Amino acid sequence: MQPFIPDAPLVPAPAKADTADPAAHTPYSFKVLTVNIHKGFTFFNRKFILSELRDAVRTVGADVVFLQEVAGSHLKHPEKFDNYTEEPHYEYLADSIWKQFAYGRNAIYTHGHHGNAVLSKFPIVKFENRDISISGPERRGMLHCELQVPGQSRNVHAICVHLGLVETHRTQQMKLLCDMVRKEIPARSPVVVAGDFNDWRRRAHAQMAKGANLHEVFVQANGQAARTFPARLPMLQLDRIYVRNAVGHSPIVLPSHPWSHLSDHAPLAAEIRL
Repeated sequence: MQPFIPDAPLVPAPAKADTADPAAHTPYSFKVLTVNIHKGFTFFNRKFILSELRDAVRTVGADVVFLQEVAGSHLKHPEKFDNYTEEPHYEYLADSIWKQFAYGRNAIYTHGHHGNAVLSKFPIVKFENRDISISGPERRGMLHCELQVPGQSRNVHAICVHLGLVETHRTQQMKLLCDMVRKEIPARSPVVVAGDFNDWRRRAHAQMAKGANLHEVFVQANGQAARTFPARLPMLQLDRIYVRNAVGHSPIVLPSHPWSHLSDHAPLAAEIRL
């Protein structure tokens, strides 16, 4: 399947009334993984390790993978690194395991671009990448995919985000996210929002709950979000998995070996029950 890569933001359709029969629902569980892959490089960009990342992602057995800092293209890196793959990194990672994938370009520069990606074993029936950059050179986006999950009368909405480093920017970006979930997604539809929130001051939980009834799976299970950064000795709770109309079960921070070698963020995984 070819990835969806729009040249311009799509205009979202107005939210539709959810008239599906509540009884037409079969309980179903699937596994999600979120990780910031740092464009396929180790910390400080010393080594290109995308093939090792692909092997590690495969071992998790996730049905839906949320990726941040995914390279779509770079013209100079193949000249510097013999093992650099010239195909888009989300396509390389998806390989034959996740036949459906979507990519949202966020940062565009002279020699290439990078952004967020969603890999899915379920059909992606609709996709939109939304620019949520606030000001200055820092470009951010949220990638919204609708997934057709077996036995479900309503599509699952999977949203991959990478928020800004400045707190005032994050606050505005989370408002944009909450407004979109509340106004454009049917009230009964399952929603999973995952990614790098950069929320080191832990302000997101209250805003996400109040703004869109989204709740973090580690907070629900353990009373607090998971520490994910830096991966070698995690201190900050930067990465999150939020859900609405779904329940997170058995959330885990993936073990240091091999992940602390593969990313500066520790990956998160959880079972999502609908």
